[in-house]
Amino acid sequence: MDSQRKASISDGVGGLGSLPHRQPVNNVTPSSSEPVSEGLKGPQSPKSAKPGHTKSSSMSSAKQEPQKQQPKKSDGAPKAAAAPGKSSQAPVELPDFIVQRNQLFDELKKKHDAEMLQKPRPEIDAILDLGRDKDGVLRPPMPFKAKAWESTPGSFLRYVDKEISSDVVVAKVNGKELWDLDRPLEYGCRVSYVPFTSPEGRNVFWHSSAHVLGEAAECQYNCLLSHGPPVEQGFFYDMAIADGQVVKETDWAPLESKASKFFKEKQPFERLHVSIPDLKRMFGYSKYKMYYIDNLLPPEGSTVYRCGSLVDLCLGPHIQNTGKIKTFQIMKNSSCYFRGDKDDDTLQRIYGVAFPDKKLMAEHKKFLEEAAKRDHRKIGTDQELFFFDEISPGCVFLLPHGTIIFNALQKMLRQEYHKRGYQEVQSPNMYDVELWKKSGHWQHYQDDMFSLEVEKRKWALKPMNCPGHCVMFGHRERSYRELPLRMADFGVLHRNEASGALNGLTRVRKFQQDDTHIFCTQEQITQEIEGLFDFLKYVYSMFGLGFKLKLSTRPEKFMGDIETWDMAESKLKEALDNFATKGGGQWELNEGDGAFYGPKIDITMSDALKRDHQCATIQLDFQLPQNFQLEYQTSEQAGKADPLPESKGHAEEGDAKAKHKAPAPGRARPVMIHRAIVGSFERFMAVLTEHFAGKWPFWLSPRQVLVVPVMPAVNDYVEEVQQLLRANKMHADIDISGNTMQKKILLGQQRQYNFIFVVGAQEKESRSVNIRNRDDPKTQSKGELIPLDDAVQKLKALRKERRIVNAL
Repeated sequence: MDSQRKASISDGVGGLGSLPHRQPVNNVTPSSSEPVSEGLKGPQSPKSAKPGHTKSSSMSSAKQEPQKQQPKKSDGAPKAAAAPGKSSQAPVELPDFIVQRNQLFDELKKKHDAEMLQKPRPEIDAILDLGRDKDGVLRPPMPFKAKAWESTPGSFLRYVDKEISSDVVVAKVNGKELWDLDRPLEYGCRVSYVPFTSPEGRNVFWHSSAHVLGEAAECQYNCLLSHGPPVEQGFFYDMAIADGQVVKETDWAPLESKASKFFKEKQPFERLHVSIPDLKRMFGYSKYKMYYIDNLLPPEGSTVYRCGSLVDLCLGPHIQNTGKIKTFQIMKNSSCYFRGDKDDDTLQRIYGVAFPDKKLMAEHKKFLEEAAKRDHRKIGTDQELFFFDEISPGCVFLLPHGTIIFNALQKMLRQEYHKRGYQEVQSPNMYDVELWKKSGHWQHYQDDMFSLEVEKRKWALKPMNCPGHCVMFGHRERSYRELPLRMADFGVLHRNEASGALNGLTRVRKFQQDDTHIFCTQEQITQEIEGLFDFLKYVYSMFGLGFKLKLSTRPEKFMGDIETWDMAESKLKEALDNFATKGGGQWELNEGDGAFYGPKIDITMSDALKRDHQCATIQLDFQLPQNFQLEYQTSEQAGKADPLPESKGHAEEGDAKAKHKAPAPGRARPVMIHRAIVGSFERFMAVLTEHFAGKWPFWLSPRQVLVVPVMPAVNDYVEEVQQLLRANKMHADIDISGNTMQKKILLGQQRQYNFIFVVGAQEKESRSVNIRNRDDPKTQSKGELIPLDDAVQKLKALRKERRIVNAL
C-alpha cells in the first residue's frame, strides 16, 4: 500500500512545459523546495534520474544563500549580454533562436487555422453543469445547441451568473478532461467550469503564470528554458543561462516588471498541435526540449502554447489570457540539477506565485507567515522531538519527546484495533525479490526499493506490507468463518526516495505506518468499508481534522476484468452513499485515477490552516489474492458461491501472471482491502505538529506538567508532586534551578507545557497545587488552587478521554 507517498506525474494540468516531477505529497511546509524530475534521462547521460537538491534565496532572506557547487556551463545555452556572475540585463532584442521558433509557430498556426475553416461544423448537444450554489444546492443543468469546431466553453459564460463566471479559470469536458475556455468543442458533451478556488483551477492558473515567468526570463537572460510546473504554493521555472550566470535577488524586480507588462497586454494563450518533425525544428536549439521530445512524447506529436514571445512545449490547458493575472511576485530562487542528476547541467530555478486578485496575494503572505511559525522542522528542533543527520539521510532520529508522541498514537490505534476486531502481526523486513516479482511490485516499483545481495540471492527491504500479509494469509488453510480477517502491522518500511525529494518528516526513507489488510468475501466489502469510514471519523475528529472522500475508478491501464472492476466500484459507491446518508458528507468521483490493481478511495484531511493532506487510503485489490492464489473454504453450500472472475490478461507485459486457475468448488478467492488511517506516522506527526502549532493535546503531549517552586524551601514538595504524577504515568518535569520563579514559568510557557503547577508554603501545607493552564490566559497571572489528589484525577480523566481542549 502506497500511503507513504504518491508520485506526481505531469498531466493535462502540468503539461510538458511542466516536466514530470515528483513533489512532496501532502507537503505541510509551504516554503519547502520542490525537487526537479523523476524517471528521466538526460540527453548526454545514461543515468536514471532522481529529483535533485536546491539551494535557495528566499524572499525572507537578506542575502542569497551561498551555492555549494558552482554551476557548470551549459553547452547548449546561448550567449547572454551580461558578464558571468553579474545580474543579467534585458537584451535589446530577442535572439535568433526565439525569432525563428516563433516564425515557425506562426507558419504552422496559419496553416492550422486554414484547415479549421474547412472543417464541417455539425450541430452538437452541450450541457452545462454549473455545480452547487453557495448554499450547497445543486444547480440544474443547462442544455445548449452548439457547433463542433466552433463553439467554445468560454462562449457559454455569457449565459452564466457572474458569481460563477468571474472565478472561472478553465473548463472540464465530461467530468474528466480539462479544456481551454477558448478551445472549440469537438463533440457533444457535458461542460463544467473549474474555479480558481479549486485545486485544479489553481494549478492551471499557476501553470499559466509560470509561462509568463518563462517569457520574462527569456527576454531578460536569453536563456534556455527547461520546465515550469505548478507546485504546492505557486510555480517555478528552470533555465540554463549562458556563461555560468546565476539568478540574483536584484534580478527579481526587473523580472516582475516585465511580467506586469505582459499582464497588461492581455496576451492570449494559443494552442497548437505540432508533429514530432516540426517540434524538432521548433526546439532544435535546446537540448532540454529535445530531450523531452525524444523521450516523453507519443509518435503523433504534442501541443505547444504561445503567449507573447514565448512558445513552449506543453499539454496545457491554460487561462484565456495573461490579463487574468492581477498580481505576481517572485518568492525565491535556487540552483538545481537537470533531471535531478548531480552529474548533469546545473540550472537556475525561480519560484513565484500569482493570483487573480490582489487581496488573495495579501492573504497568501499572511498564510506563509503563519505556516513558517508552524513549520514542523522548526518546532521539532525547538521542542527536541527529532533530528536528521547525513549519516542516514531521510531516516529520522526520534528523540525521547518525539517517541512519546509516536507511542501515544500507536497506543490509541492498538486500543481501537482491539475494539474493532483487528489482529496485530509482525512480518519480516527483508524478502527475496521473487516475492516482489510474484506480487507484481518488482515490475512497477523496483527503482524505489533498497535491494542487496546476500549469499548469491537478491533481496529487497520491504516498502509495503501487503505481499508479506498475503504469505501470512496463505500459509495454512482458511475458512469463511475466519473472514473478515483484519491484519494490522506497524512494521518498519523503507523506500528509496531521491535525496532531493526528502523533506523533514513529510518525505522520508524509513518510516512506519498503521498498515492493515482486510481479507474478506465480496458480500462483506460494503460493511468493511463502512467500518473504515467510522474508524476514520473517530480518529480525525479526535484531532479536529476534517476530511473529504473521493472515489478513484478504473484507469486506462489496469489488471483484471471489467466486470470485476464494475462490481468493486459499485460496492464502494454503496458504502460512500450510506456514509453520506448518515451525515458523513458528500463524496467526489475521480474517474480513471484508481490504482492499476483496483479502485480506491482517496481521503484528504484539512488542517488548522485549511491545507489539504492525504495520509489515509482505502484500496480494493482483487489482483494480489490471485497472484498469491489465496483461497478459503466456503460454507457447505459451496456450489452456490459467487467466485471472483479470474484475470484474463489486461495486465501490462512483465507483470505477475495475469491468468490464474479459478478456485475449485467449495473454495473461493478473498478480496483484499488495503487501508491506513494515519498513514505514515512520521508524516502524520508533521501534520499534527503544524496543525496544533506545537501545542499538543494533553494525551499526546511529551511535556504535560511542569512543577515550579515559589522558594527553595518547598523543593521537597515539588519532587513529591513529580513522583506522584510519574507514578500515574504522566510526563512531569520540575524546575528547581537557580532561575527566578518568573523565568521558570516563562520557560515552561515557551516549551508549551500543558499545565504549570506553582507551589509554595501554602500549597505544601494544604497538599494542593496552583495550576496555570497553557491555553487559558486567565490562569497565567495566578492559577486555580486545587487539592493535589483532585488535580491528579482530573488529569487522568483528561488523558483517558483524549480531549482536544486543554481544560480540567
